[in-house]
Amino acid sequence: MSYDLEQENKEILARYKDLISNTYRTLDEENNKLIRKAFDIALDAHKDQRRKSGEPYIYHPIAVAKIVAKEIGLGATSIACALLHDVIEDSDYTYEDLKKIFGERIAGIVNGLTKISIMNHQNISVQSENYRKLLLTLSEDFRVILIKIADRLHNMRTLESMAPDKQKKIASETVYIYAPMAHRLGLYNIKSELEDLSLKYNNPDVYNEITQKLELAKENRERYIEEFKKEVSERLKDEGLNVSIKGRAKAISSIYRKMLKQGVPFEEVFDNYAIRIIYKSDAKNEKFLAWKIYSIVTDVYHSNPSRMRDWITQPRSTGYESLHLTVLGPDKKWIEVQIRSERMDDIAEKGVAAHYKYKEGYKQSHDDRNFEKWVTEIREVLEQQQNLTTTELLDNIKLNLYSKEVFVFTPKGEIKILPTNATALDFAFSVHTDLGMKCLGAKINGKLVPISYVLQNGDQVDILSSQNQKPKFDWLDFVVTSKAKSKIKSFLNSQKNTFVEEGKEILQRKLRHAKINFNDEEINKLQKFFNLKSSQELFLKFQTNELDASSLRKYIESKNVFNNLLSRFKRTSNKNPNFEDPKEQNLNMIVFGKDEEKLNYTYAKCCTVIPGDKIFGFITISEGIKVHNDNCPNAINLRAQYDYRVIPAKWVNEESFKNRIKIEIEGLDRMGMINDITTVISGAMGMDMKSMSIESNDGIFTGTINLEVKHKGQLEETFKKLKAIDGISRIRRL
Repeated sequence: MSYDLEQENKEILARYKDLISNTYRTLDEENNKLIRKAFDIALDAHKDQRRKSGEPYIYHPIAVAKIVAKEIGLGATSIACALLHDVIEDSDYTYEDLKKIFGERIAGIVNGLTKISIMNHQNISVQSENYRKLLLTLSEDFRVILIKIADRLHNMRTLESMAPDKQKKIASETVYIYAPMAHRLGLYNIKSELEDLSLKYNNPDVYNEITQKLELAKENRERYIEEFKKEVSERLKDEGLNVSIKGRAKAISSIYRKMLKQGVPFEEVFDNYAIRIIYKSDAKNEKFLAWKIYSIVTDVYHSNPSRMRDWITQPRSTGYESLHLTVLGPDKKWIEVQIRSERMDDIAEKGVAAHYKYKEGYKQSHDDRNFEKWVTEIREVLEQQQNLTTTELLDNIKLNLYSKEVFVFTPKGEIKILPTNATALDFAFSVHTDLGMKCLGAKINGKLVPISYVLQNGDQVDILSSQNQKPKFDWLDFVVTSKAKSKIKSFLNSQKNTFVEEGKEILQRKLRHAKINFNDEEINKLQKFFNLKSSQELFLKFQTNELDASSLRKYIESKNVFNNLLSRFKRTSNKNPNFEDPKEQNLNMIVFGKDEEKLNYTYAKCCTVIPGDKIFGFITISEGIKVHNDNCPNAINLRAQYDYRVIPAKWVNEESFKNRIKIEIEGLDRMGMINDITTVISGAMGMDMKSMSIESNDGIFTGTINLEVKHKGQLEETFKKLKAIDGISRIRRL
């Protein structure tokens, strides 16, 4: 391709100027010089490189720097690091070079970003090891994570030029770890955009449908917000309040989650947009004005007290502050209203990066303290759980990423914030490790309860302890915080270390006899094959003889099958078509890979698959190829962690096969309802109805029907006809 280099150079300079003019913080001459120097180095490093789209590569670091500067709100050091974030990985510049030019701090951050990007391709779970590195960098300098999130956001915004399989892999990885991390760092807008873009590539049909419906409803939404403003603004103005009122549609991914959770279509999600009231205030009157506005709004509109949330009196652990209420607004429709000051709005938009702007005049913000506490907890988990697989480690960390929270009190009235479903034992560990280790029971609001008691908002907790108490295995069944889990496991592991070492030696001998190397990769494979949670459990089973030489033989046989399947998809398309045919029943159903090979497979049990569904194959270690629905609840995790084992799959001759599915119907009962349903299914659609179960209670009926469906189109047409029956309110596929 030929490029207009002169025009590109003009565009590069224009984008750089746009970056400088869009910084969240004021830049002095020294800061401007630092950013310019970083830009010049990046420009030189990437001068011969282009993105998949054909654009000059330098467009990417400039865009990432702009996200860092404007949307996250970091300062000159971080902007410079964002410009340089790919320099070590993609050019001849080294860490030492950057250290000489910019100093140790900037070179260290760029090096941290490089560590995340470079994957160890020898590892059984490449992506998971990458996440471990990501979490490790958090305890060094959280700016590394913030810049990495900005990098991922720009990659997601420009994902069109990637191949479809690559798009799904990156989208799955994004929603698996980067969106939760953005949430935990208070970057709510970025978190929502990452989730929306992930949905766009993981489930484009749903994304496009909701996008179109939001666009169609835009005019009504704007009219509604104007009416709300008209009724409330005058009252606020009369009280001398300086406010701005704006409305926004909720995130597409958030609406989709509600549709799934409530089992309703888009039209029945009543709160798919919200109104935000942002007011000017000094530090002294900030909280008082929030409640004053609340009082004015609830004078105009009836509120729903069960949906009231006060995140101002006690901010979330992410630092988020806002007053949420749901009111019966114009047209008698429920709508969420968020009341927050300009400072609160800034922190809600910028997350941890906005804290430093408000150091003077305001109390030390909860978000600073809670963020530091959370980073400390992650550091402890990483240090305590060296023996865990990365997947287990990540699961433990993610417990504290998306979890909602409860607020409880110590006997002295001090507030503690813990994840929802935290127990009295979690509380004990949050106070002090020794108290958790010796926890015998608790008094909740003066009443004696077991250590497994699930804490409720407002509980006052007094822990009872004993010197004779020691952690037990069943404690792991009910604690939810990563700190409690890691401390309990650490103690229990120390007791069984002797047995583990013996089992490890036994397994080493057996593998040596089988001429298999003893290494982390092999241990991970063995662990997954025997469906065990950790390598320690594996060693213990060999020590107790629950696993022996015959068990190992089964593993070796399955390993050969697995390797043959993997190697088959790594070959070039120059393949010999004369391979042994799979069973006849598979020949006309599904083909795999770019060359559309016919292979044996089974359906995964975690999802329902019928012809016409979008599907993919997953090469398991012990059961060959499993076929999953693209919307399978496990699809995100499989693509994020084991993308190299995911293979494309497509249907052939789907019309000639029947597949049984189950649907659920709900509505208002009446005479002739069952007859109308069966007329549509058996008559109009000519489908075979295998069973039907209907229950009626006080005029409402619910039922399940087992059908044999030829293809997805037939099912969709059936749904349309059933929804047209008078009285039916909901239909969904189970």
